[in-house]
Amino acid sequence: MRSSLSAFTLFRPESPLRNAAGIFLLTTLFYFIGAELRLVEALSLFWPLNGVMAGVFARYAFLNRLHYYAVSYVAMLVYDAVTTSWGVASLVINLSNMVFIITVALLVLRDKQLMRKTPDPINALRLFNYCLIAALLCALLGAVGSVGIDSQTFWPLFADWFSEQFSTGVLILPCMLTVRMPERMRPLEPRLEHLFPVLALIVSVMASVVIGGAGSLAFPLPALIWCAVRYSLPVTCLLTFVTGAVEIILVANSIINIAVATPLSTPMMFSARLGIATMAICPVMVSVSVAAINSLIQQVSLRADYDFLTHVYSRSGLYEALKREETHRHTRFLTVMLLDIDYFKNINDNYGHECGDRVLSSFARQVQEVVGEEGLVARMGGEEFAVVVNSGDAQKGFELAERIRISIANHPFTWQQQTLFITVSIGLGSGKSESWQLTDVFNKLMAEADEYLYRSKKEGRNRTRARLPDNLKMAESQDGASQV
Repeated sequence: MRSSLSAFTLFRPESPLRNAAGIFLLTTLFYFIGAELRLVEALSLFWPLNGVMAGVFARYAFLNRLHYYAVSYVAMLVYDAVTTSWGVASLVINLSNMVFIITVALLVLRDKQLMRKTPDPINALRLFNYCLIAALLCALLGAVGSVGIDSQTFWPLFADWFSEQFSTGVLILPCMLTVRMPERMRPLEPRLEHLFPVLALIVSVMASVVIGGAGSLAFPLPALIWCAVRYSLPVTCLLTFVTGAVEIILVANSIINIAVATPLSTPMMFSARLGIATMAICPVMVSVSVAAINSLIQQVSLRADYDFLTHVYSRSGLYEALKREETHRHTRFLTVMLLDIDYFKNINDNYGHECGDRVLSSFARQVQEVVGEEGLVARMGGEEFAVVVNSGDAQKGFELAERIRISIANHPFTWQQQTLFITVSIGLGSGKSESWQLTDVFNKLMAEADEYLYRSKKEGRNRTRARLPDNLKMAESQDGASQV
């Protein structure tokens, strides 16, 4: 996952003034949004500022400097000075905001430094705990500062501060840490079934409004988990945030009625926020798990399909590529080449296995460069490679093999200031194949190529041998390079 919003980011390490201005503007903007959502009995219905700024400081490690934190704090004080009459209380209240921001940012950055990235940049369960710790510290300080400007006593204020900070942190931070700008626009998926998880989410929120009750807040959870399985981590985080924010607003405006008679005098918003925050972390954790599993499957697949040393197909990867080609329904003329580096054992014995590995890597790169997009290159084992091309006829396949042989001979390998001249022996098999017979025909042509490779090596190496029709002239390859 990329760590910046591409070229459109507000923040750059080499632009301190730009960074300070960006922090000031973001702080002011989201302070304004939170202030506009203030309730009569609570400090704020929804306070996005702390979650957004904690995400910004956690995402851009170079912003974690005292002067950048000070810019954000000053922006809060300036806004309060212009819009409120809180006076000295503003110092404490906004300091509590900074406690949340700094605590979360430092804990997430600590994870990054310890290389805890499954997947990068968040681990959902730890992020849940970080929001819990930061919300407790923020609530403690914020409740103390709010006693003088609110009619409530300390503990109701503490409950309100804690539930609000915790819920918004859990909702916003995953979005802030995973959102990214697409490198290129992809066409929208036209099939309706890909929208079913979102439609289910909308229906579940509507059911919460119609049915009501405390349990109705959990109605969207199955749909959110469906989204987590079906969509990417950033999309899941965004949908979770939108769902949680909408539910908080609906509860606050009594559109979702969760009020029930209980022996405890628990404030409605306290219970609602904690319930929603607990719900919100579930689909994020599922999505993180799915992303980690998909990443692992992809890595295992890549390791199985490609040779780690030479970066060409492995034997199994070549067969998988041929199976994919079988879906393309057309007849083709295949040429299968088996290539064997001449006297490769002498390279390992005289110069060491590290040199041998470098020779194999360089050899594979040179073969791939000659073959280009015309065919498939694979390492079959040791110093033996295979090339499969849709050559059109046997003569063209032979000519490509000769280009490979000559290219290898004309590109000596340098190792520790010594020049090693590498040559290759090649055997070919050619024949027509229908698409559904591709793998079977390949196996037959491999056996033929192996036979002609044996002849090439027996006749002196550094040559190409193949069965060609009598009316075609087979170019006689010559020993064009000294042997190692």
